Amino acid sequence: MSKLGPAYPRIDAVGKVMGRTLFPGDIDYPDQLHAKVLFARRPHARITHLDTAGAEAIPGVVAIFTAKDVPVNEYGLILPDQPVLCGPGSDKPHADRVRFVGDQIAFVVAETEQIAAQARARIVVEFEPLPVVSDPLAAMDPAATLLHPDHGSNVLHSYRIRKGDAAAAFARAEVIIEGEYRTPAQEHAYLQPEAGLSYIDSDGRITVEVAGQWTHEDQAQIAHALDLPEEKIRVIYPAIGGAFGGREDMSIQIVLALAALRLQERGILRPVKIIWTREESIIGHHKRHPYIIRTRWGADFGGRVIAAEATVIADAGAYAYTSTKVLGNAALMCTGPYEIENVTVDASCIYTNNLPGGAFRGFGGPQGAFAAEQQMNKLAETLDLDPAEIRRRNVIRDGSTLSVNTVVPKGVTMAEVLEACAGYELAVDPPARPWLKRGSGLAIGFKNIGFSFGAPERCWATIELHGATRIERVVLRHAGADVGQGAHTVMAQMAAEAAGVSFDRVELVLSDTATSGDSGSASASRLTFMSGNAIRGAAEAALRRWKEEERPAIAEYQYIPPPTTMYDPVTGECDPNFAYGYVAERAVVEVDTETGHIRILDLVCADDVGKVINRQGVEGQIEGCVVQAAGYAILENFIQKDGVPLNPNFSTYLIPGVLDIPDRVHSVILENPDPVGPWGVRGMAEMPYIPLAPAVTAALHDATGVWFDEFPLTPERVLKGLGTIR
Repeated sequence: MSKLGPAYPRIDAVGKVMGRTLFPGDIDYPDQLHAKVLFARRPHARITHLDTAGAEAIPGVVAIFTAKDVPVNEYGLILPDQPVLCGPGSDKPHADRVRFVGDQIAFVVAETEQIAAQARARIVVEFEPLPVVSDPLAAMDPAATLLHPDHGSNVLHSYRIRKGDAAAAFARAEVIIEGEYRTPAQEHAYLQPEAGLSYIDSDGRITVEVAGQWTHEDQAQIAHALDLPEEKIRVIYPAIGGAFGGREDMSIQIVLALAALRLQERGILRPVKIIWTREESIIGHHKRHPYIIRTRWGADFGGRVIAAEATVIADAGAYAYTSTKVLGNAALMCTGPYEIENVTVDASCIYTNNLPGGAFRGFGGPQGAFAAEQQMNKLAETLDLDPAEIRRRNVIRDGSTLSVNTVVPKGVTMAEVLEACAGYELAVDPPARPWLKRGSGLAIGFKNIGFSFGAPERCWATIELHGATRIERVVLRHAGADVGQGAHTVMAQMAAEAAGVSFDRVELVLSDTATSGDSGSASASRLTFMSGNAIRGAAEAALRRWKEEERPAIAEYQYIPPPTTMYDPVTGECDPNFAYGYVAERAVVEVDTETGHIRILDLVCADDVGKVINRQGVEGQIEGCVVQAAGYAILENFIQKDGVPLNPNFSTYLIPGVLDIPDRVHSVILENPDPVGPWGVRGMAEMPYIPLAPAVTAALHDATGVWFDEFPLTPERVLKGLGTIR
């Protein structure tokens, strides 16, 4: 019997339900110390004076570390443009500047958390205020204050796409639709705030136990900042309380490791623990990028889109994080999963003094899809075409050429997914009261699987087969992170399938740089795809050794997918991704025209997952993703004014509660195998996010006749759009 498909129980379910599973904040070691971070709490300033003497004199304070203690005071996932600690004493240029409220200035280590907080409050910092640049459009002005003088511009990076002759195509277009769309920042709102511990392990390695998404990348960045070989650093992930991209970049990893290093130099071999408050978590890690997308589409009267142009502007915030890669996805996806012969896209990400933008579920896809799907729905209305029909006439298929002038990888099922969603029977019943209006809206999208645009992509797995005459035990060593999505259960299923044993014979050794090779990140909808190929390769090699009488039979395998390439700087031509997933959604919403409140009554989400590994897991990912996307579309209004977050707590930043989620989610799961996916698998955990916001705005338009080109659709914004208030 195949182990792929059935809903095997989550291997972590009992421990989590019973409260036995330990997250980083739950772990305590004997004789441990406690730490606090001093945040800048200013969006832009130069530190002119930093005095820790008074704080260090407090009984119980063990050490306070500042910029002068960091060997290489820089880090960054894409570009090392951020100081580990800001302040004087660093040899890095401009490290005495703070560029957003969450910049870290000092790391306080004390006997108790209370003493650490008391000492932090006693640190004296004097600032010279610098001009705050919080509007990305204003930041692009050559006269604007430079946030990173060495970069020479507030434009962090730009891409351009040129396919065909857009100007000539617009000249002959019979219908032209224009729009400007704005998408908001969003907080990841994972359940577990940043927490972790550091210590020296029995092999003398600086060890950090923390929640993250890529153990080996954390290890590399820590090693770089501490100027140590990577083998001197060990990173372990215990249970992880959510991530959604919010743990891709550093938060506490480097400062924890720095404390272990410097305390060891002083002869202090005690673990150090830190737990951030919710407010510290919100100001201390990146957000979903806000985007401004100005776009124009031209079509013929038959509904065929013949030209598209877009200007895409992303607010990168204070540091690069993953802004360049997110921008790459948004530039690709702002013209949707459609074959358009003539395309012009100019895309830029801009430094500002806002909280940094970074990875978030969908990774540029939701922003790009909002513009594309609004355009397609407006075009359908103008031409009096059914929203599904106009998409049938434009969607990519096998052999289609993308905007970047290369053929989309084989296995394109956008048309099939569209039909599965559009054909799902869903009634829009009349509302119970006259001031309630109901409508239905459709949107579609596609999502890359795996790292894009030439980023190095690989995944290691080790399989051990134990037993005398038969395989009694299979040990899988893998570094992939389970951030709550059930990845480790899926890995066990795939290992059992690949080795030909029952599920209960698989043992897992996971998420530790000391026990396995680099798995890459738990992001980009890649982990099941990449780990499955690696596990299958390792199992096949181990089985060959088993047949050769090797006991135990042990094999390591590195899977490397087909290559991708970066945008050509002039034309944008590239092979951006090696695989995609496809999604379509229909939303039925009810809007209260007196209060402006929106309720999603029904949401149909059709996803081609290639091959279901764990059906309950797939359904859970769809439902959870839809709820989170509904928060993005309707509820979550993250407010920053002059670089300062005004609602850094859950009392004022509202995420969906049980009364805010869709009444019904209809999961439609398709299984059309991807040609290079393991057993045909496609990644799917981000796909339901992509088209939800435009499906909701299309439904809201169907109900009210008003287009909303900016969200979240808070009651105030809805009432203003309806003309009820000004």
